[in-house]
Amino acid sequence: MGELKNCPSCGNLYVQHLRSVCDSCYTEEELMFEKVFQYMRKRENRQATLLDVHQQTGVDEEKITKFIRQGRIRVVGFPNFYYPCETCEGPTQEGRLCSSCKKKIMGDLKTNEFEAQKKLVDLGRSYYTD
Repeated sequence: MGELKNCPSCGNLYVQHLRSVCDSCYTEEELMFEKVFQYMRKRENRQATLLDVHQQTGVDEEKITKFIRQGRIRVVGFPNFYYPCETCEGPTQEGRLCSSCKKKIMGDLKTNEFEAQKKLVDLGRSYYTD
């Protein structure tokens, strides 16, 4: 059985099953997606930017970015299409993070892994006597 919630988009009550919005907002969102998808699949729009798509379709940049992050729209063949990184808001063309944020996270992970290995080695050298 679903949970009774308020729709984050319109505020109406709905029973949440699989979607995070009510049926009317979901239908509206699907229409927006279809507009964006139809615009982006045309060959003459391959040089479009996020702002161009927003201006031509009337769909919010945040919604377009949401469709990309959900994997519903791919921007591989669009050399000028960048959307904001989730961490620093810098431009990225794939994934959720820009290349500098990815590098920083990978560096932090390596540092933490190195420190954990060092602790294991240090613990292995000690012993207890009764």
